[in-house]
Amino acid sequence: MLRRIRLAQLMMDKACRKFGRPIRIMEICGTHTVSIFRNAIRESIPPMLKILSGPGCSVCVTDTGLLEQIFSIAQRKDVILATRGDLLSVPVDSGRQKLMEIPSTIAVTSILEAIELAKIHQNKTVVFAAIGFGICVPGTAVAIEQAQREGVDNFCIISGLKEIVPAMKALLTEKNHQIDAFLCCGNMSAISGYDIYNPIMNEFNVPCLPTGFEPMQLIEGIAEICRQLIEGKASQCYDFAVSLTAEGNKIAQKYTADYFDVVDDYWRGFGKIEKSALRLKDKYDKFDAHKRFGIKRTTTEDVSGCRCGEVICGIIEPRQCDMYGKECTRQNPLGPCMASSEGACRTWQKYSRK
Repeated sequence: MLRRIRLAQLMMDKACRKFGRPIRIMEICGTHTVSIFRNAIRESIPPMLKILSGPGCSVCVTDTGLLEQIFSIAQRKDVILATRGDLLSVPVDSGRQKLMEIPSTIAVTSILEAIELAKIHQNKTVVFAAIGFGICVPGTAVAIEQAQREGVDNFCIISGLKEIVPAMKALLTEKNHQIDAFLCCGNMSAISGYDIYNPIMNEFNVPCLPTGFEPMQLIEGIAEICRQLIEGKASQCYDFAVSLTAEGNKIAQKYTADYFDVVDDYWRGFGKIEKSALRLKDKYDKFDAHKRFGIKRTTTEDVSGCRCGEVICGIIEPRQCDMYGKECTRQNPLGPCMASSEGACRTWQKYSRK
């Protein structure tokens, strides 16, 4: 293993010498964010090699407007809001209130638990806050199928499901022109297939390498990105990602296509990104909270002073935000990047040495 690490470091050194400037690799997976810090990957690579935290935390990229809509639904007396734990402590700008402060909000570990809640509380509508990226979509579709089959009519979702590739393109064309490569999510790529990155590589010649989450996978993955940068050509080389194929999981993709349409949506830090989100098809209207409760999809400007949007786009590091570690801490988060367990600000504060 030490030999493999040394070979990887030599490749990184070679890239840094060739470019003579900082090389910026953006990771776009919240689990990568945590693993890179927890395993001191940043300390084991050359100083000229910069790892940027990108839009890999689904809670962090959720627009303030959708958060306020979720908060509004949770306050209804005829609703139980079911959500995964990370969303509970994200503040809503109007009053800095949190979902955990609403008694009818319940933390669940999966959408199937929300369906069971609906069976128990038949006098209420259980709304599941479906926040996540492509890997979460097939499971959501399967849950909708189950609810329909079992006649659980007091269940629906409010969708914050998103696709990451449109955000990668938006970064390169609008937000951050200094990204040299992307370190992509291995488990999400197992669903989508690694061919989804071809448009990015072909248009921008930017390497897009999905890897697993283990330290050795990350180190060798970063080294492979450096090799591609040295050669000046982004290529499909996925030796460092486990169980990936070009076409991905066809069954999961069919569930996504059968239950969801791809639509434009708002992202924190980006604004509206075309064809970047997933909404239930019209024939599943009764499971769509927006349609069930007549909620219009809107965006809301974040006026809190929180700079999470810039952190998500790799424009600043968390410590460059004036609120980081002062008003905004893990104990008292003022933005989603500090509230979420996979948020960049929370990870920086938890694992960084002073």
